[in-house]
Amino acid sequence: MNDMNDRTGHDLVVLDMAGTTVADGGLVEQAFTVAAERLGEDPATMIDHVRATMGESKISVFRHLLGDEERAQQANRAFEQAYAELVDGGRIAPVPGAAEAIDALRDRGRTVVLTTGFARVTQDAILGALGWRDLAEATLCPADAGGRGRPYPDMVLAAFLRTGAVDDVRRIAVVGDTSYDMLSGVRAGAGVVAGVLTGAHDAAQLERHGATHVLGSVAGLPALLDRVES
Repeated sequence: MNDMNDRTGHDLVVLDMAGTTVADGGLVEQAFTVAAERLGEDPATMIDHVRATMGESKISVFRHLLGDEERAQQANRAFEQAYAELVDGGRIAPVPGAAEAIDALRDRGRTVVLTTGFARVTQDAILGALGWRDLAEATLCPADAGGRGRPYPDMVLAAFLRTGAVDDVRRIAVVGDTSYDMLSGVRAGAGVVAGVLTGAHDAAQLERHGATHVLGSVAGLPALLDRVES
């Protein structure tokens, strides 16, 4: 009889969305620009921080930039509205091979959870636009994990607790395109923290923040996990 404690595979895979599994063509920056302009702010003064903190929950970014909770909430609502309008306009698509990679992971018995720094309403809009509502076993946004997004480990640990897919955090694989994705994986104790080069940050940034592996895209993830477990 197989004992769960004898298994060592990375059977819980926590995947970021925008930039990792979803190609949004820079829509995050566009939506931030719209949100800033709607509040009478100059987007040029914010964009460097926005780029540096890709992957962080958006409300946290606005709190830092505006220093006022009411205006941060207003900006976040404007951002979510602007991003949803771009999604509705057909401005997003899957990263090539992403859906196939997720199917391959699940075919191997791995549990896949999709995570985002967006609010639930925006995450659902993206999933609906791509026809991905049933692609993964679960989806999480910061609000589902107590409100803290990346670089905190909360969403990774929420996936661990909610799915019960593995018995050890070292059996988690975390995959994303940003430094904050890497930090969240490291802080959660994940055994594999893989960066992908289809999004915001380059290999040096990903490795500096804890990537154990760097892939050209998420399409290479099934082969990577098979290789590290062989």
